[in-house]
Amino acid sequence: MAFWDGLWRGRAAQFDSGSAATNSIQLTKRHPQVSLSKQGAATGNLRVNLSWRMRTSDIEGRSKQSGRLLRHPLKLFKPDVVQAHTQGVVNVDLDLGCLYEMADGSKGVVQPLGSFFGSLNEAPYVRLSGDDRFGAPSGETLFVNLDHRESIKRLLFFVYIYDRTPAFDRTHAKVTLYPSNGPRVEIELDERAPQARSCAVFSMENVKGELTVRREVKFVYGFQAELDRLYGWGLQWGRGYKTKI
Repeated sequence: MAFWDGLWRGRAAQFDSGSAATNSIQLTKRHPQVSLSKQGAATGNLRVNLSWRMRTSDIEGRSKQSGRLLRHPLKLFKPDVVQAHTQGVVNVDLDLGCLYEMADGSKGVVQPLGSFFGSLNEAPYVRLSGDDRFGAPSGETLFVNLDHRESIKRLLFFVYIYDRTPAFDRTHAKVTLYPSNGPRVEIELDERAPQARSCAVFSMENVKGELTVRREVKFVYGFQAELDRLYGWGLQWGRGYKTKI
């Protein structure tokens, strides 16, 4: 078997169903759902991480980029820098948030905007670690206390671009779930939505004691209020701003 056969076959497999070598499960359109309960991962603190890096604008076209990869195959593993039409670097501030509905019917949001950081030891049992405005390697992280899963009815994790030019199509973003036990779960925001400002990434529901994660990856052109309407949360929203740094 040729080297290239192995390389491309491996790349196809890792986006499909998961990799034992990397101890991960990829949720895709073909395989959108996983049960944390059946994985033995429905206890302890679940860590949900958003990370992103910039990639080259598609102005030149994918065919030209593919040609460069064939001439320089090692560039396949090198992240590119996003550039705008004026060749300036695109400045993107991605935020991670979570809509929650508790078993008692109470609802709300955990997000950087408005400093709604949540709590791990009391409802909603979801806590945001902080606000990364620069795309640092560590990204942004939400923690969910699954030892109180019986108090959680459903969660919707989402990503939005705060007060910047929409650039989801040029920002390679990924959300990774790190359960207390078992393989991590990865969801790529890899669909093209150049004008979108928000994306519902995945939902988590507690149905008869079984905790299930489902890939959503639904882009919208508005912000949290539009995601709210799409998923029927029924909250009241107002315009919020971050403090300058």
